[in-house]
Amino acid sequence: MPSKSSQRGLFQLVCIGLMLLAGGMLAGMFFFARPSASGGDSFIPGKLRATFALVGTQYVDPVDMDSVAEKLLPMLTRELDPHSVYIPKREMQAANETLDGEFDGIGVIFNMMTDTATVLNVISGGPSDKAGVRNGDRIIMIDDSLVAGRKIDQNRIVKMLRGKRDTKVNLQIRRAAVSGLVPIVVTRGVITIKSIDASFIIQPGVGYIKLLSFSRNSHRELLNCIYKLKKEGMKSLIFDLRGNSGGFLDQAILIANELLGKRQLIVYTVDRLGQRVEEYSNGHGSLSDMQLAVLVDEGSASSSEILAGAIQDNDRGTVIGRRTFGKGLVQKQFPFVDGSALRLTIARYYTPTGRSIQKPYSAGDEEAYSRDILNRYNHSEFFSADSIRFADSLRFTTPKGKVVYGGGGVMPDIFVPLDTTGMTRYFVETVGRNILFRYAMQYSDQHRAALDDISTVEQLQAFMSREVSLFDDFVAYAERNGVRRPNATEIARSRALITSQLKAYIGRNTVLEDAGFCALIWPEDNVIVRALEELKQPRQ
Repeated sequence: MPSKSSQRGLFQLVCIGLMLLAGGMLAGMFFFARPSASGGDSFIPGKLRATFALVGTQYVDPVDMDSVAEKLLPMLTRELDPHSVYIPKREMQAANETLDGEFDGIGVIFNMMTDTATVLNVISGGPSDKAGVRNGDRIIMIDDSLVAGRKIDQNRIVKMLRGKRDTKVNLQIRRAAVSGLVPIVVTRGVITIKSIDASFIIQPGVGYIKLLSFSRNSHRELLNCIYKLKKEGMKSLIFDLRGNSGGFLDQAILIANELLGKRQLIVYTVDRLGQRVEEYSNGHGSLSDMQLAVLVDEGSASSSEILAGAIQDNDRGTVIGRRTFGKGLVQKQFPFVDGSALRLTIARYYTPTGRSIQKPYSAGDEEAYSRDILNRYNHSEFFSADSIRFADSLRFTTPKGKVVYGGGGVMPDIFVPLDTTGMTRYFVETVGRNILFRYAMQYSDQHRAALDDISTVEQLQAFMSREVSLFDDFVAYAERNGVRRPNATEIARSRALITSQLKAYIGRNTVLEDAGFCALIWPEDNVIVRALEELKQPRQ
């Protein structure tokens, strides 16, 4: 793959080449172009328009100008900033699905880790649920295509299962305790993508909500979760934004409004003309008085940082975890008539104290920008807050006197390092060879009836608490599959982590889905443990 500098050079050569092809006519058009007040702002756009027109009408051979534009537009956006992007028509559907919150499909969550599409969860009330697909089913054939045991890419399986609503797909299913293949015809329908991964009472009086993205329906989903958790006795909340890369700005504002008091600044944006737009809370938020902990990490970006920054700058709650990504640029999507679109940066956003949390970048150097997270890891920023340095010029103060910094993400109020204590060679080998996941699938197959009867987190926790020999059974299974037995040190370090992961993967194979996973993995999650400790402290 060519380097960024060579790509920039190629972009320039292409433009120069097109201009040379136009010859003297092009020069004449340039000389008569009207200069702009700034001495040339309109000169370059005029040059490009003229070049495209001349190549399209005067070049010796026919030229597919649409094809030329498809190649040039990505180069152009790379010269702007790391978040402006051209999206071709063929990628628009996938780009919009997560934000729109729906797609057409059959309604299953599956995994290909064993070279067979294994159904982890059937979406309740979805097309597959109505057709009779069950958790644990293996998809052997899709229509006339054999898809099991052929090392087919997971994305290809997704394309085969998806399609226009009301169309049919014929599946051949292998099901435990059933001889032969089970034929099932599924009529595709609208599948809603949940932006909230999990919500449950994690400890008496403490609610836990994990938000995956800020999609079009996120605020509405959150209100439903809040209503449910309040009925179950929620008095304080852990709001998990780790790994949430953002989404719609308006959803971040709506959600922040649920958490803040009256007339508190949430965020403001400034465009190229210096015009400032401010967003304030209205005082009607459903959680404005509830004790709050917000969890973030290096994967929390954009709208996640707006929300975390608003909480921190208004002294509303405690931000816990690791420094966020550092994206302070606002994009707007401009559609083209052919179905493609330009996602263009149109403004910068600032937290209530005036912080820009956009990390530094050089226009056109996307490679260096993308290496930032790896550089943080190599500089030990994931393990020690002392490794992180902020310039005094970017120092800001909250209304209650707390010092915060701009210039590269939101630094949490409480730093919690990346926990690697349980990651022994034995753990890494069992995960890397997919042994841990395969054991969880085998266990789920053997206990399918009991797992299908579980409908609440409390039932799941009670069921898994009885599995006292899970770790020892797993070690024996791993040994039968070619993994040496762990030594005493590895057992001491990895037993709790492996046991929690096994239970969590099994919990995901219930109707609870990711809530089942989170409910069983959190005791080994040092960020959640620290948040629970913080919420026990008297409110300041």
